[in-house]
Amino acid sequence: MSAMLQPESSTNPLGEPRLVLFDFDGTLLHGDAYTMFIRAQYRRAWWRGLLVLPVAPVLLAISVTHRGRRAAARALVRLALLGTGEQHYRERAESFGRELARNSRLFSRLGISMLRRYMHAGDRVLIVTACEEALARAILDELGLDAIELVASQLARGKWGWRVGVHNIGAEKLRQLALRGICPPWDLAISDSLADLPILTAAREALLVNPDRRTLKRVSAKLGTRLSVAEWD
Repeated sequence: MSAMLQPESSTNPLGEPRLVLFDFDGTLLHGDAYTMFIRAQYRRAWWRGLLVLPVAPVLLAISVTHRGRRAAARALVRLALLGTGEQHYRERAESFGRELARNSRLFSRLGISMLRRYMHAGDRVLIVTACEEALARAILDELGLDAIELVASQLARGKWGWRVGVHNIGAEKLRQLALRGICPPWDLAISDSLADLPILTAAREALLVNPDRRTLKRVSAKLGTRLSVAEWD
């Protein structure tokens, strides 16, 4: 397993620009951007925390399973955004994203550098992330990556306020890419997460960033020699 994949050529074996997919949270960003945003909404309006109290025991109880944790997270997002209009939401998300992007310590220096190198080599580079679209776009724009393609999660307005419309995680990333006419195999997929096994498996080459032992074992078993590993700060 090599520590770094070098962008030596801007074309794949078919003579086309290489297709390179980057995850965002945990790969380019240290942490989860949307979790940071939602926590900030609770901090700025103390009364939202009071709304969580009556349902907190239920949320804790269902959080013992993976599916339950996702349901609890969706509920917390709804409560955090209760009463927030579309324009107000976008303004908050964009403002928070710009502020986040100005904190260079939150980002992987090596990861951002590698992303830029692939772009400069002429590759088609996409960020495929579970982060919400408006927030992710604001962060990327502030980082000077406004030209990069983004495939992200999306919120939707419902009868009871905001809800998760598209949660771009796991196999959903494959579906969202297909809706944009992007089908496997891609030339390179880069992620830190076991949840991204579907897009890593569909790549000609994959780069796993800062994996723990369990993640490395699972992904290695699936990808074999197509997998490289990198330690990014």
